[in-house]
Amino acid sequence: MTHQKKLVVLGSTNIDHILNVPYFLAPGETLSAHQYQVAMGGKGANQAVAAGRAGANIKFITALGDDPFGKEALEQFKNDGIDTSLIKIVQNEKTGVALIFVNDEGENMIGIHAGANAHVTPDMLEERIAEIESADALLMQLEIPLETIQMATEHAKKHGVLVALNPAPAKPLSDELLSQIDIITPNETEAEILTGVKVDSTENAQKASKILHDKGIQTVIITMGKMGAWVSENNQGILISGFKVQAIDTIAAGDTFNGVLIMALLEGLTLNAAIQKAHAAAAIAVTRKGAQPSIPWKDEIETFLADH
Repeated sequence: MTHQKKLVVLGSTNIDHILNVPYFLAPGETLSAHQYQVAMGGKGANQAVAAGRAGANIKFITALGDDPFGKEALEQFKNDGIDTSLIKIVQNEKTGVALIFVNDEGENMIGIHAGANAHVTPDMLEERIAEIESADALLMQLEIPLETIQMATEHAKKHGVLVALNPAPAKPLSDELLSQIDIITPNETEAEILTGVKVDSTENAQKASKILHDKGIQTVIITMGKMGAWVSENNQGILISGFKVQAIDTIAAGDTFNGVLIMALLEGLTLNAAIQKAHAAAAIAVTRKGAQPSIPWKDEIETFLADH
């Protein structure tokens, strides 16, 4: 058995409250939902769970409240194959919350309360920094304080750790931070916010990719929903299409893609093969409801790939 490479995911944990409604509400409107579900979510947690279920050697750095949701989340992570030794429980704080409306088209609208996620600070990271420095890869998103992401990136970079950033939810980022990222995985909206280029075609996807390459990022992967993913290295891009499935909701599809992608790269797969595997995992996720309940396990991904 070869040494399994170590992945550290740094990010948020939320409890998702999901209402399935016929259409999105107008101000002042009250609408009956078809369904209400409470499920584990948060971009960091979703990506950690996706990697854990797919078989990664993974440690997750996050903060949970000392409420029942936090205790439940901790147990759940252990069941998902995640090393939870770096998770902080914050006294007298609530675990992060997301309120999500999903319409009949499977689109969603999300409002977030940070709760314990606001406590994932540079101070908290200080005690855990050695774990990042000794990792093979670090995967992050933008639902925790930016200073923490900057600090983690700097330490990872100095120690030759592969740094992957899923720049979501979208916000502008400094060139200094971007220059230290190895792999960036924006969707069309996030790519536009980072580059000013409207990504509505493969041509523009490459324009946006070039801007990000020029900032120092080697690998740019722009997820383009049903079209698949635009993958660019050394200013050469190709579209790797996803799998056609009947989507129920897209919650956590991007997160599943990211967690499985980085894990597959650590397993030694080529970039294209890793993206195929990530596409397969995301395809399974969109055929199921909710965030973490929709994330597939290793054998499900293998079966899906064999069938397609």
